[in-house]
Amino acid sequence: MALTLAVLLAGGIGLRAEGLAALAGGRVSAIRVDVRPFLAKGGGAEAEALQADLLAALRRSFSDRLGGQGPALVVVVRSLSLTAYVGSEGRRFGGGGQTDYLDGEALLLGPRGEVIARHPQLSALPASSGGAWYDPESERRRVTAIAEHYAQWLRRALPDG
Repeated sequence: MALTLAVLLAGGIGLRAEGLAALAGGRVSAIRVDVRPFLAKGGGAEAEALQADLLAALRRSFSDRLGGQGPALVVVVRSLSLTAYVGSEGRRFGGGGQTDYLDGEALLLGPRGEVIARHPQLSALPASSGGAWYDPESERRRVTAIAEHYAQWLRRALPDG
């Protein structure tokens, strides 16, 4: 599994499947979130918070399809961009304007760790999603909100049958 993700992150070898039609109403055996690419860009504590929030949101969104046989669903987080506050110029992770972004790729992995399907996805939410910018908890709520948004749109991308 770790080798497969390392190969994939390094550019991939022989990846044939695109999109998530390979699941077509089936179940996923496990859900994981890999934030290593984001950590490599300096994500730090924000990456850890995002990993926990996104994993919880994915488990909620896929609760009816989780368990048993089937591929593993792994979301690889490439970046998170949060505007410092509404109307500002952005933070060290990029971005700007009044929008927060979460960039990642969902992978369906077979029993030997092979990539069955992949689905790149970019989620965008207003920077105001965490409430008032001057509230100390606003930024944390924004991370939670964009994780939930990402999970719900990913669920919509997986065909039900």
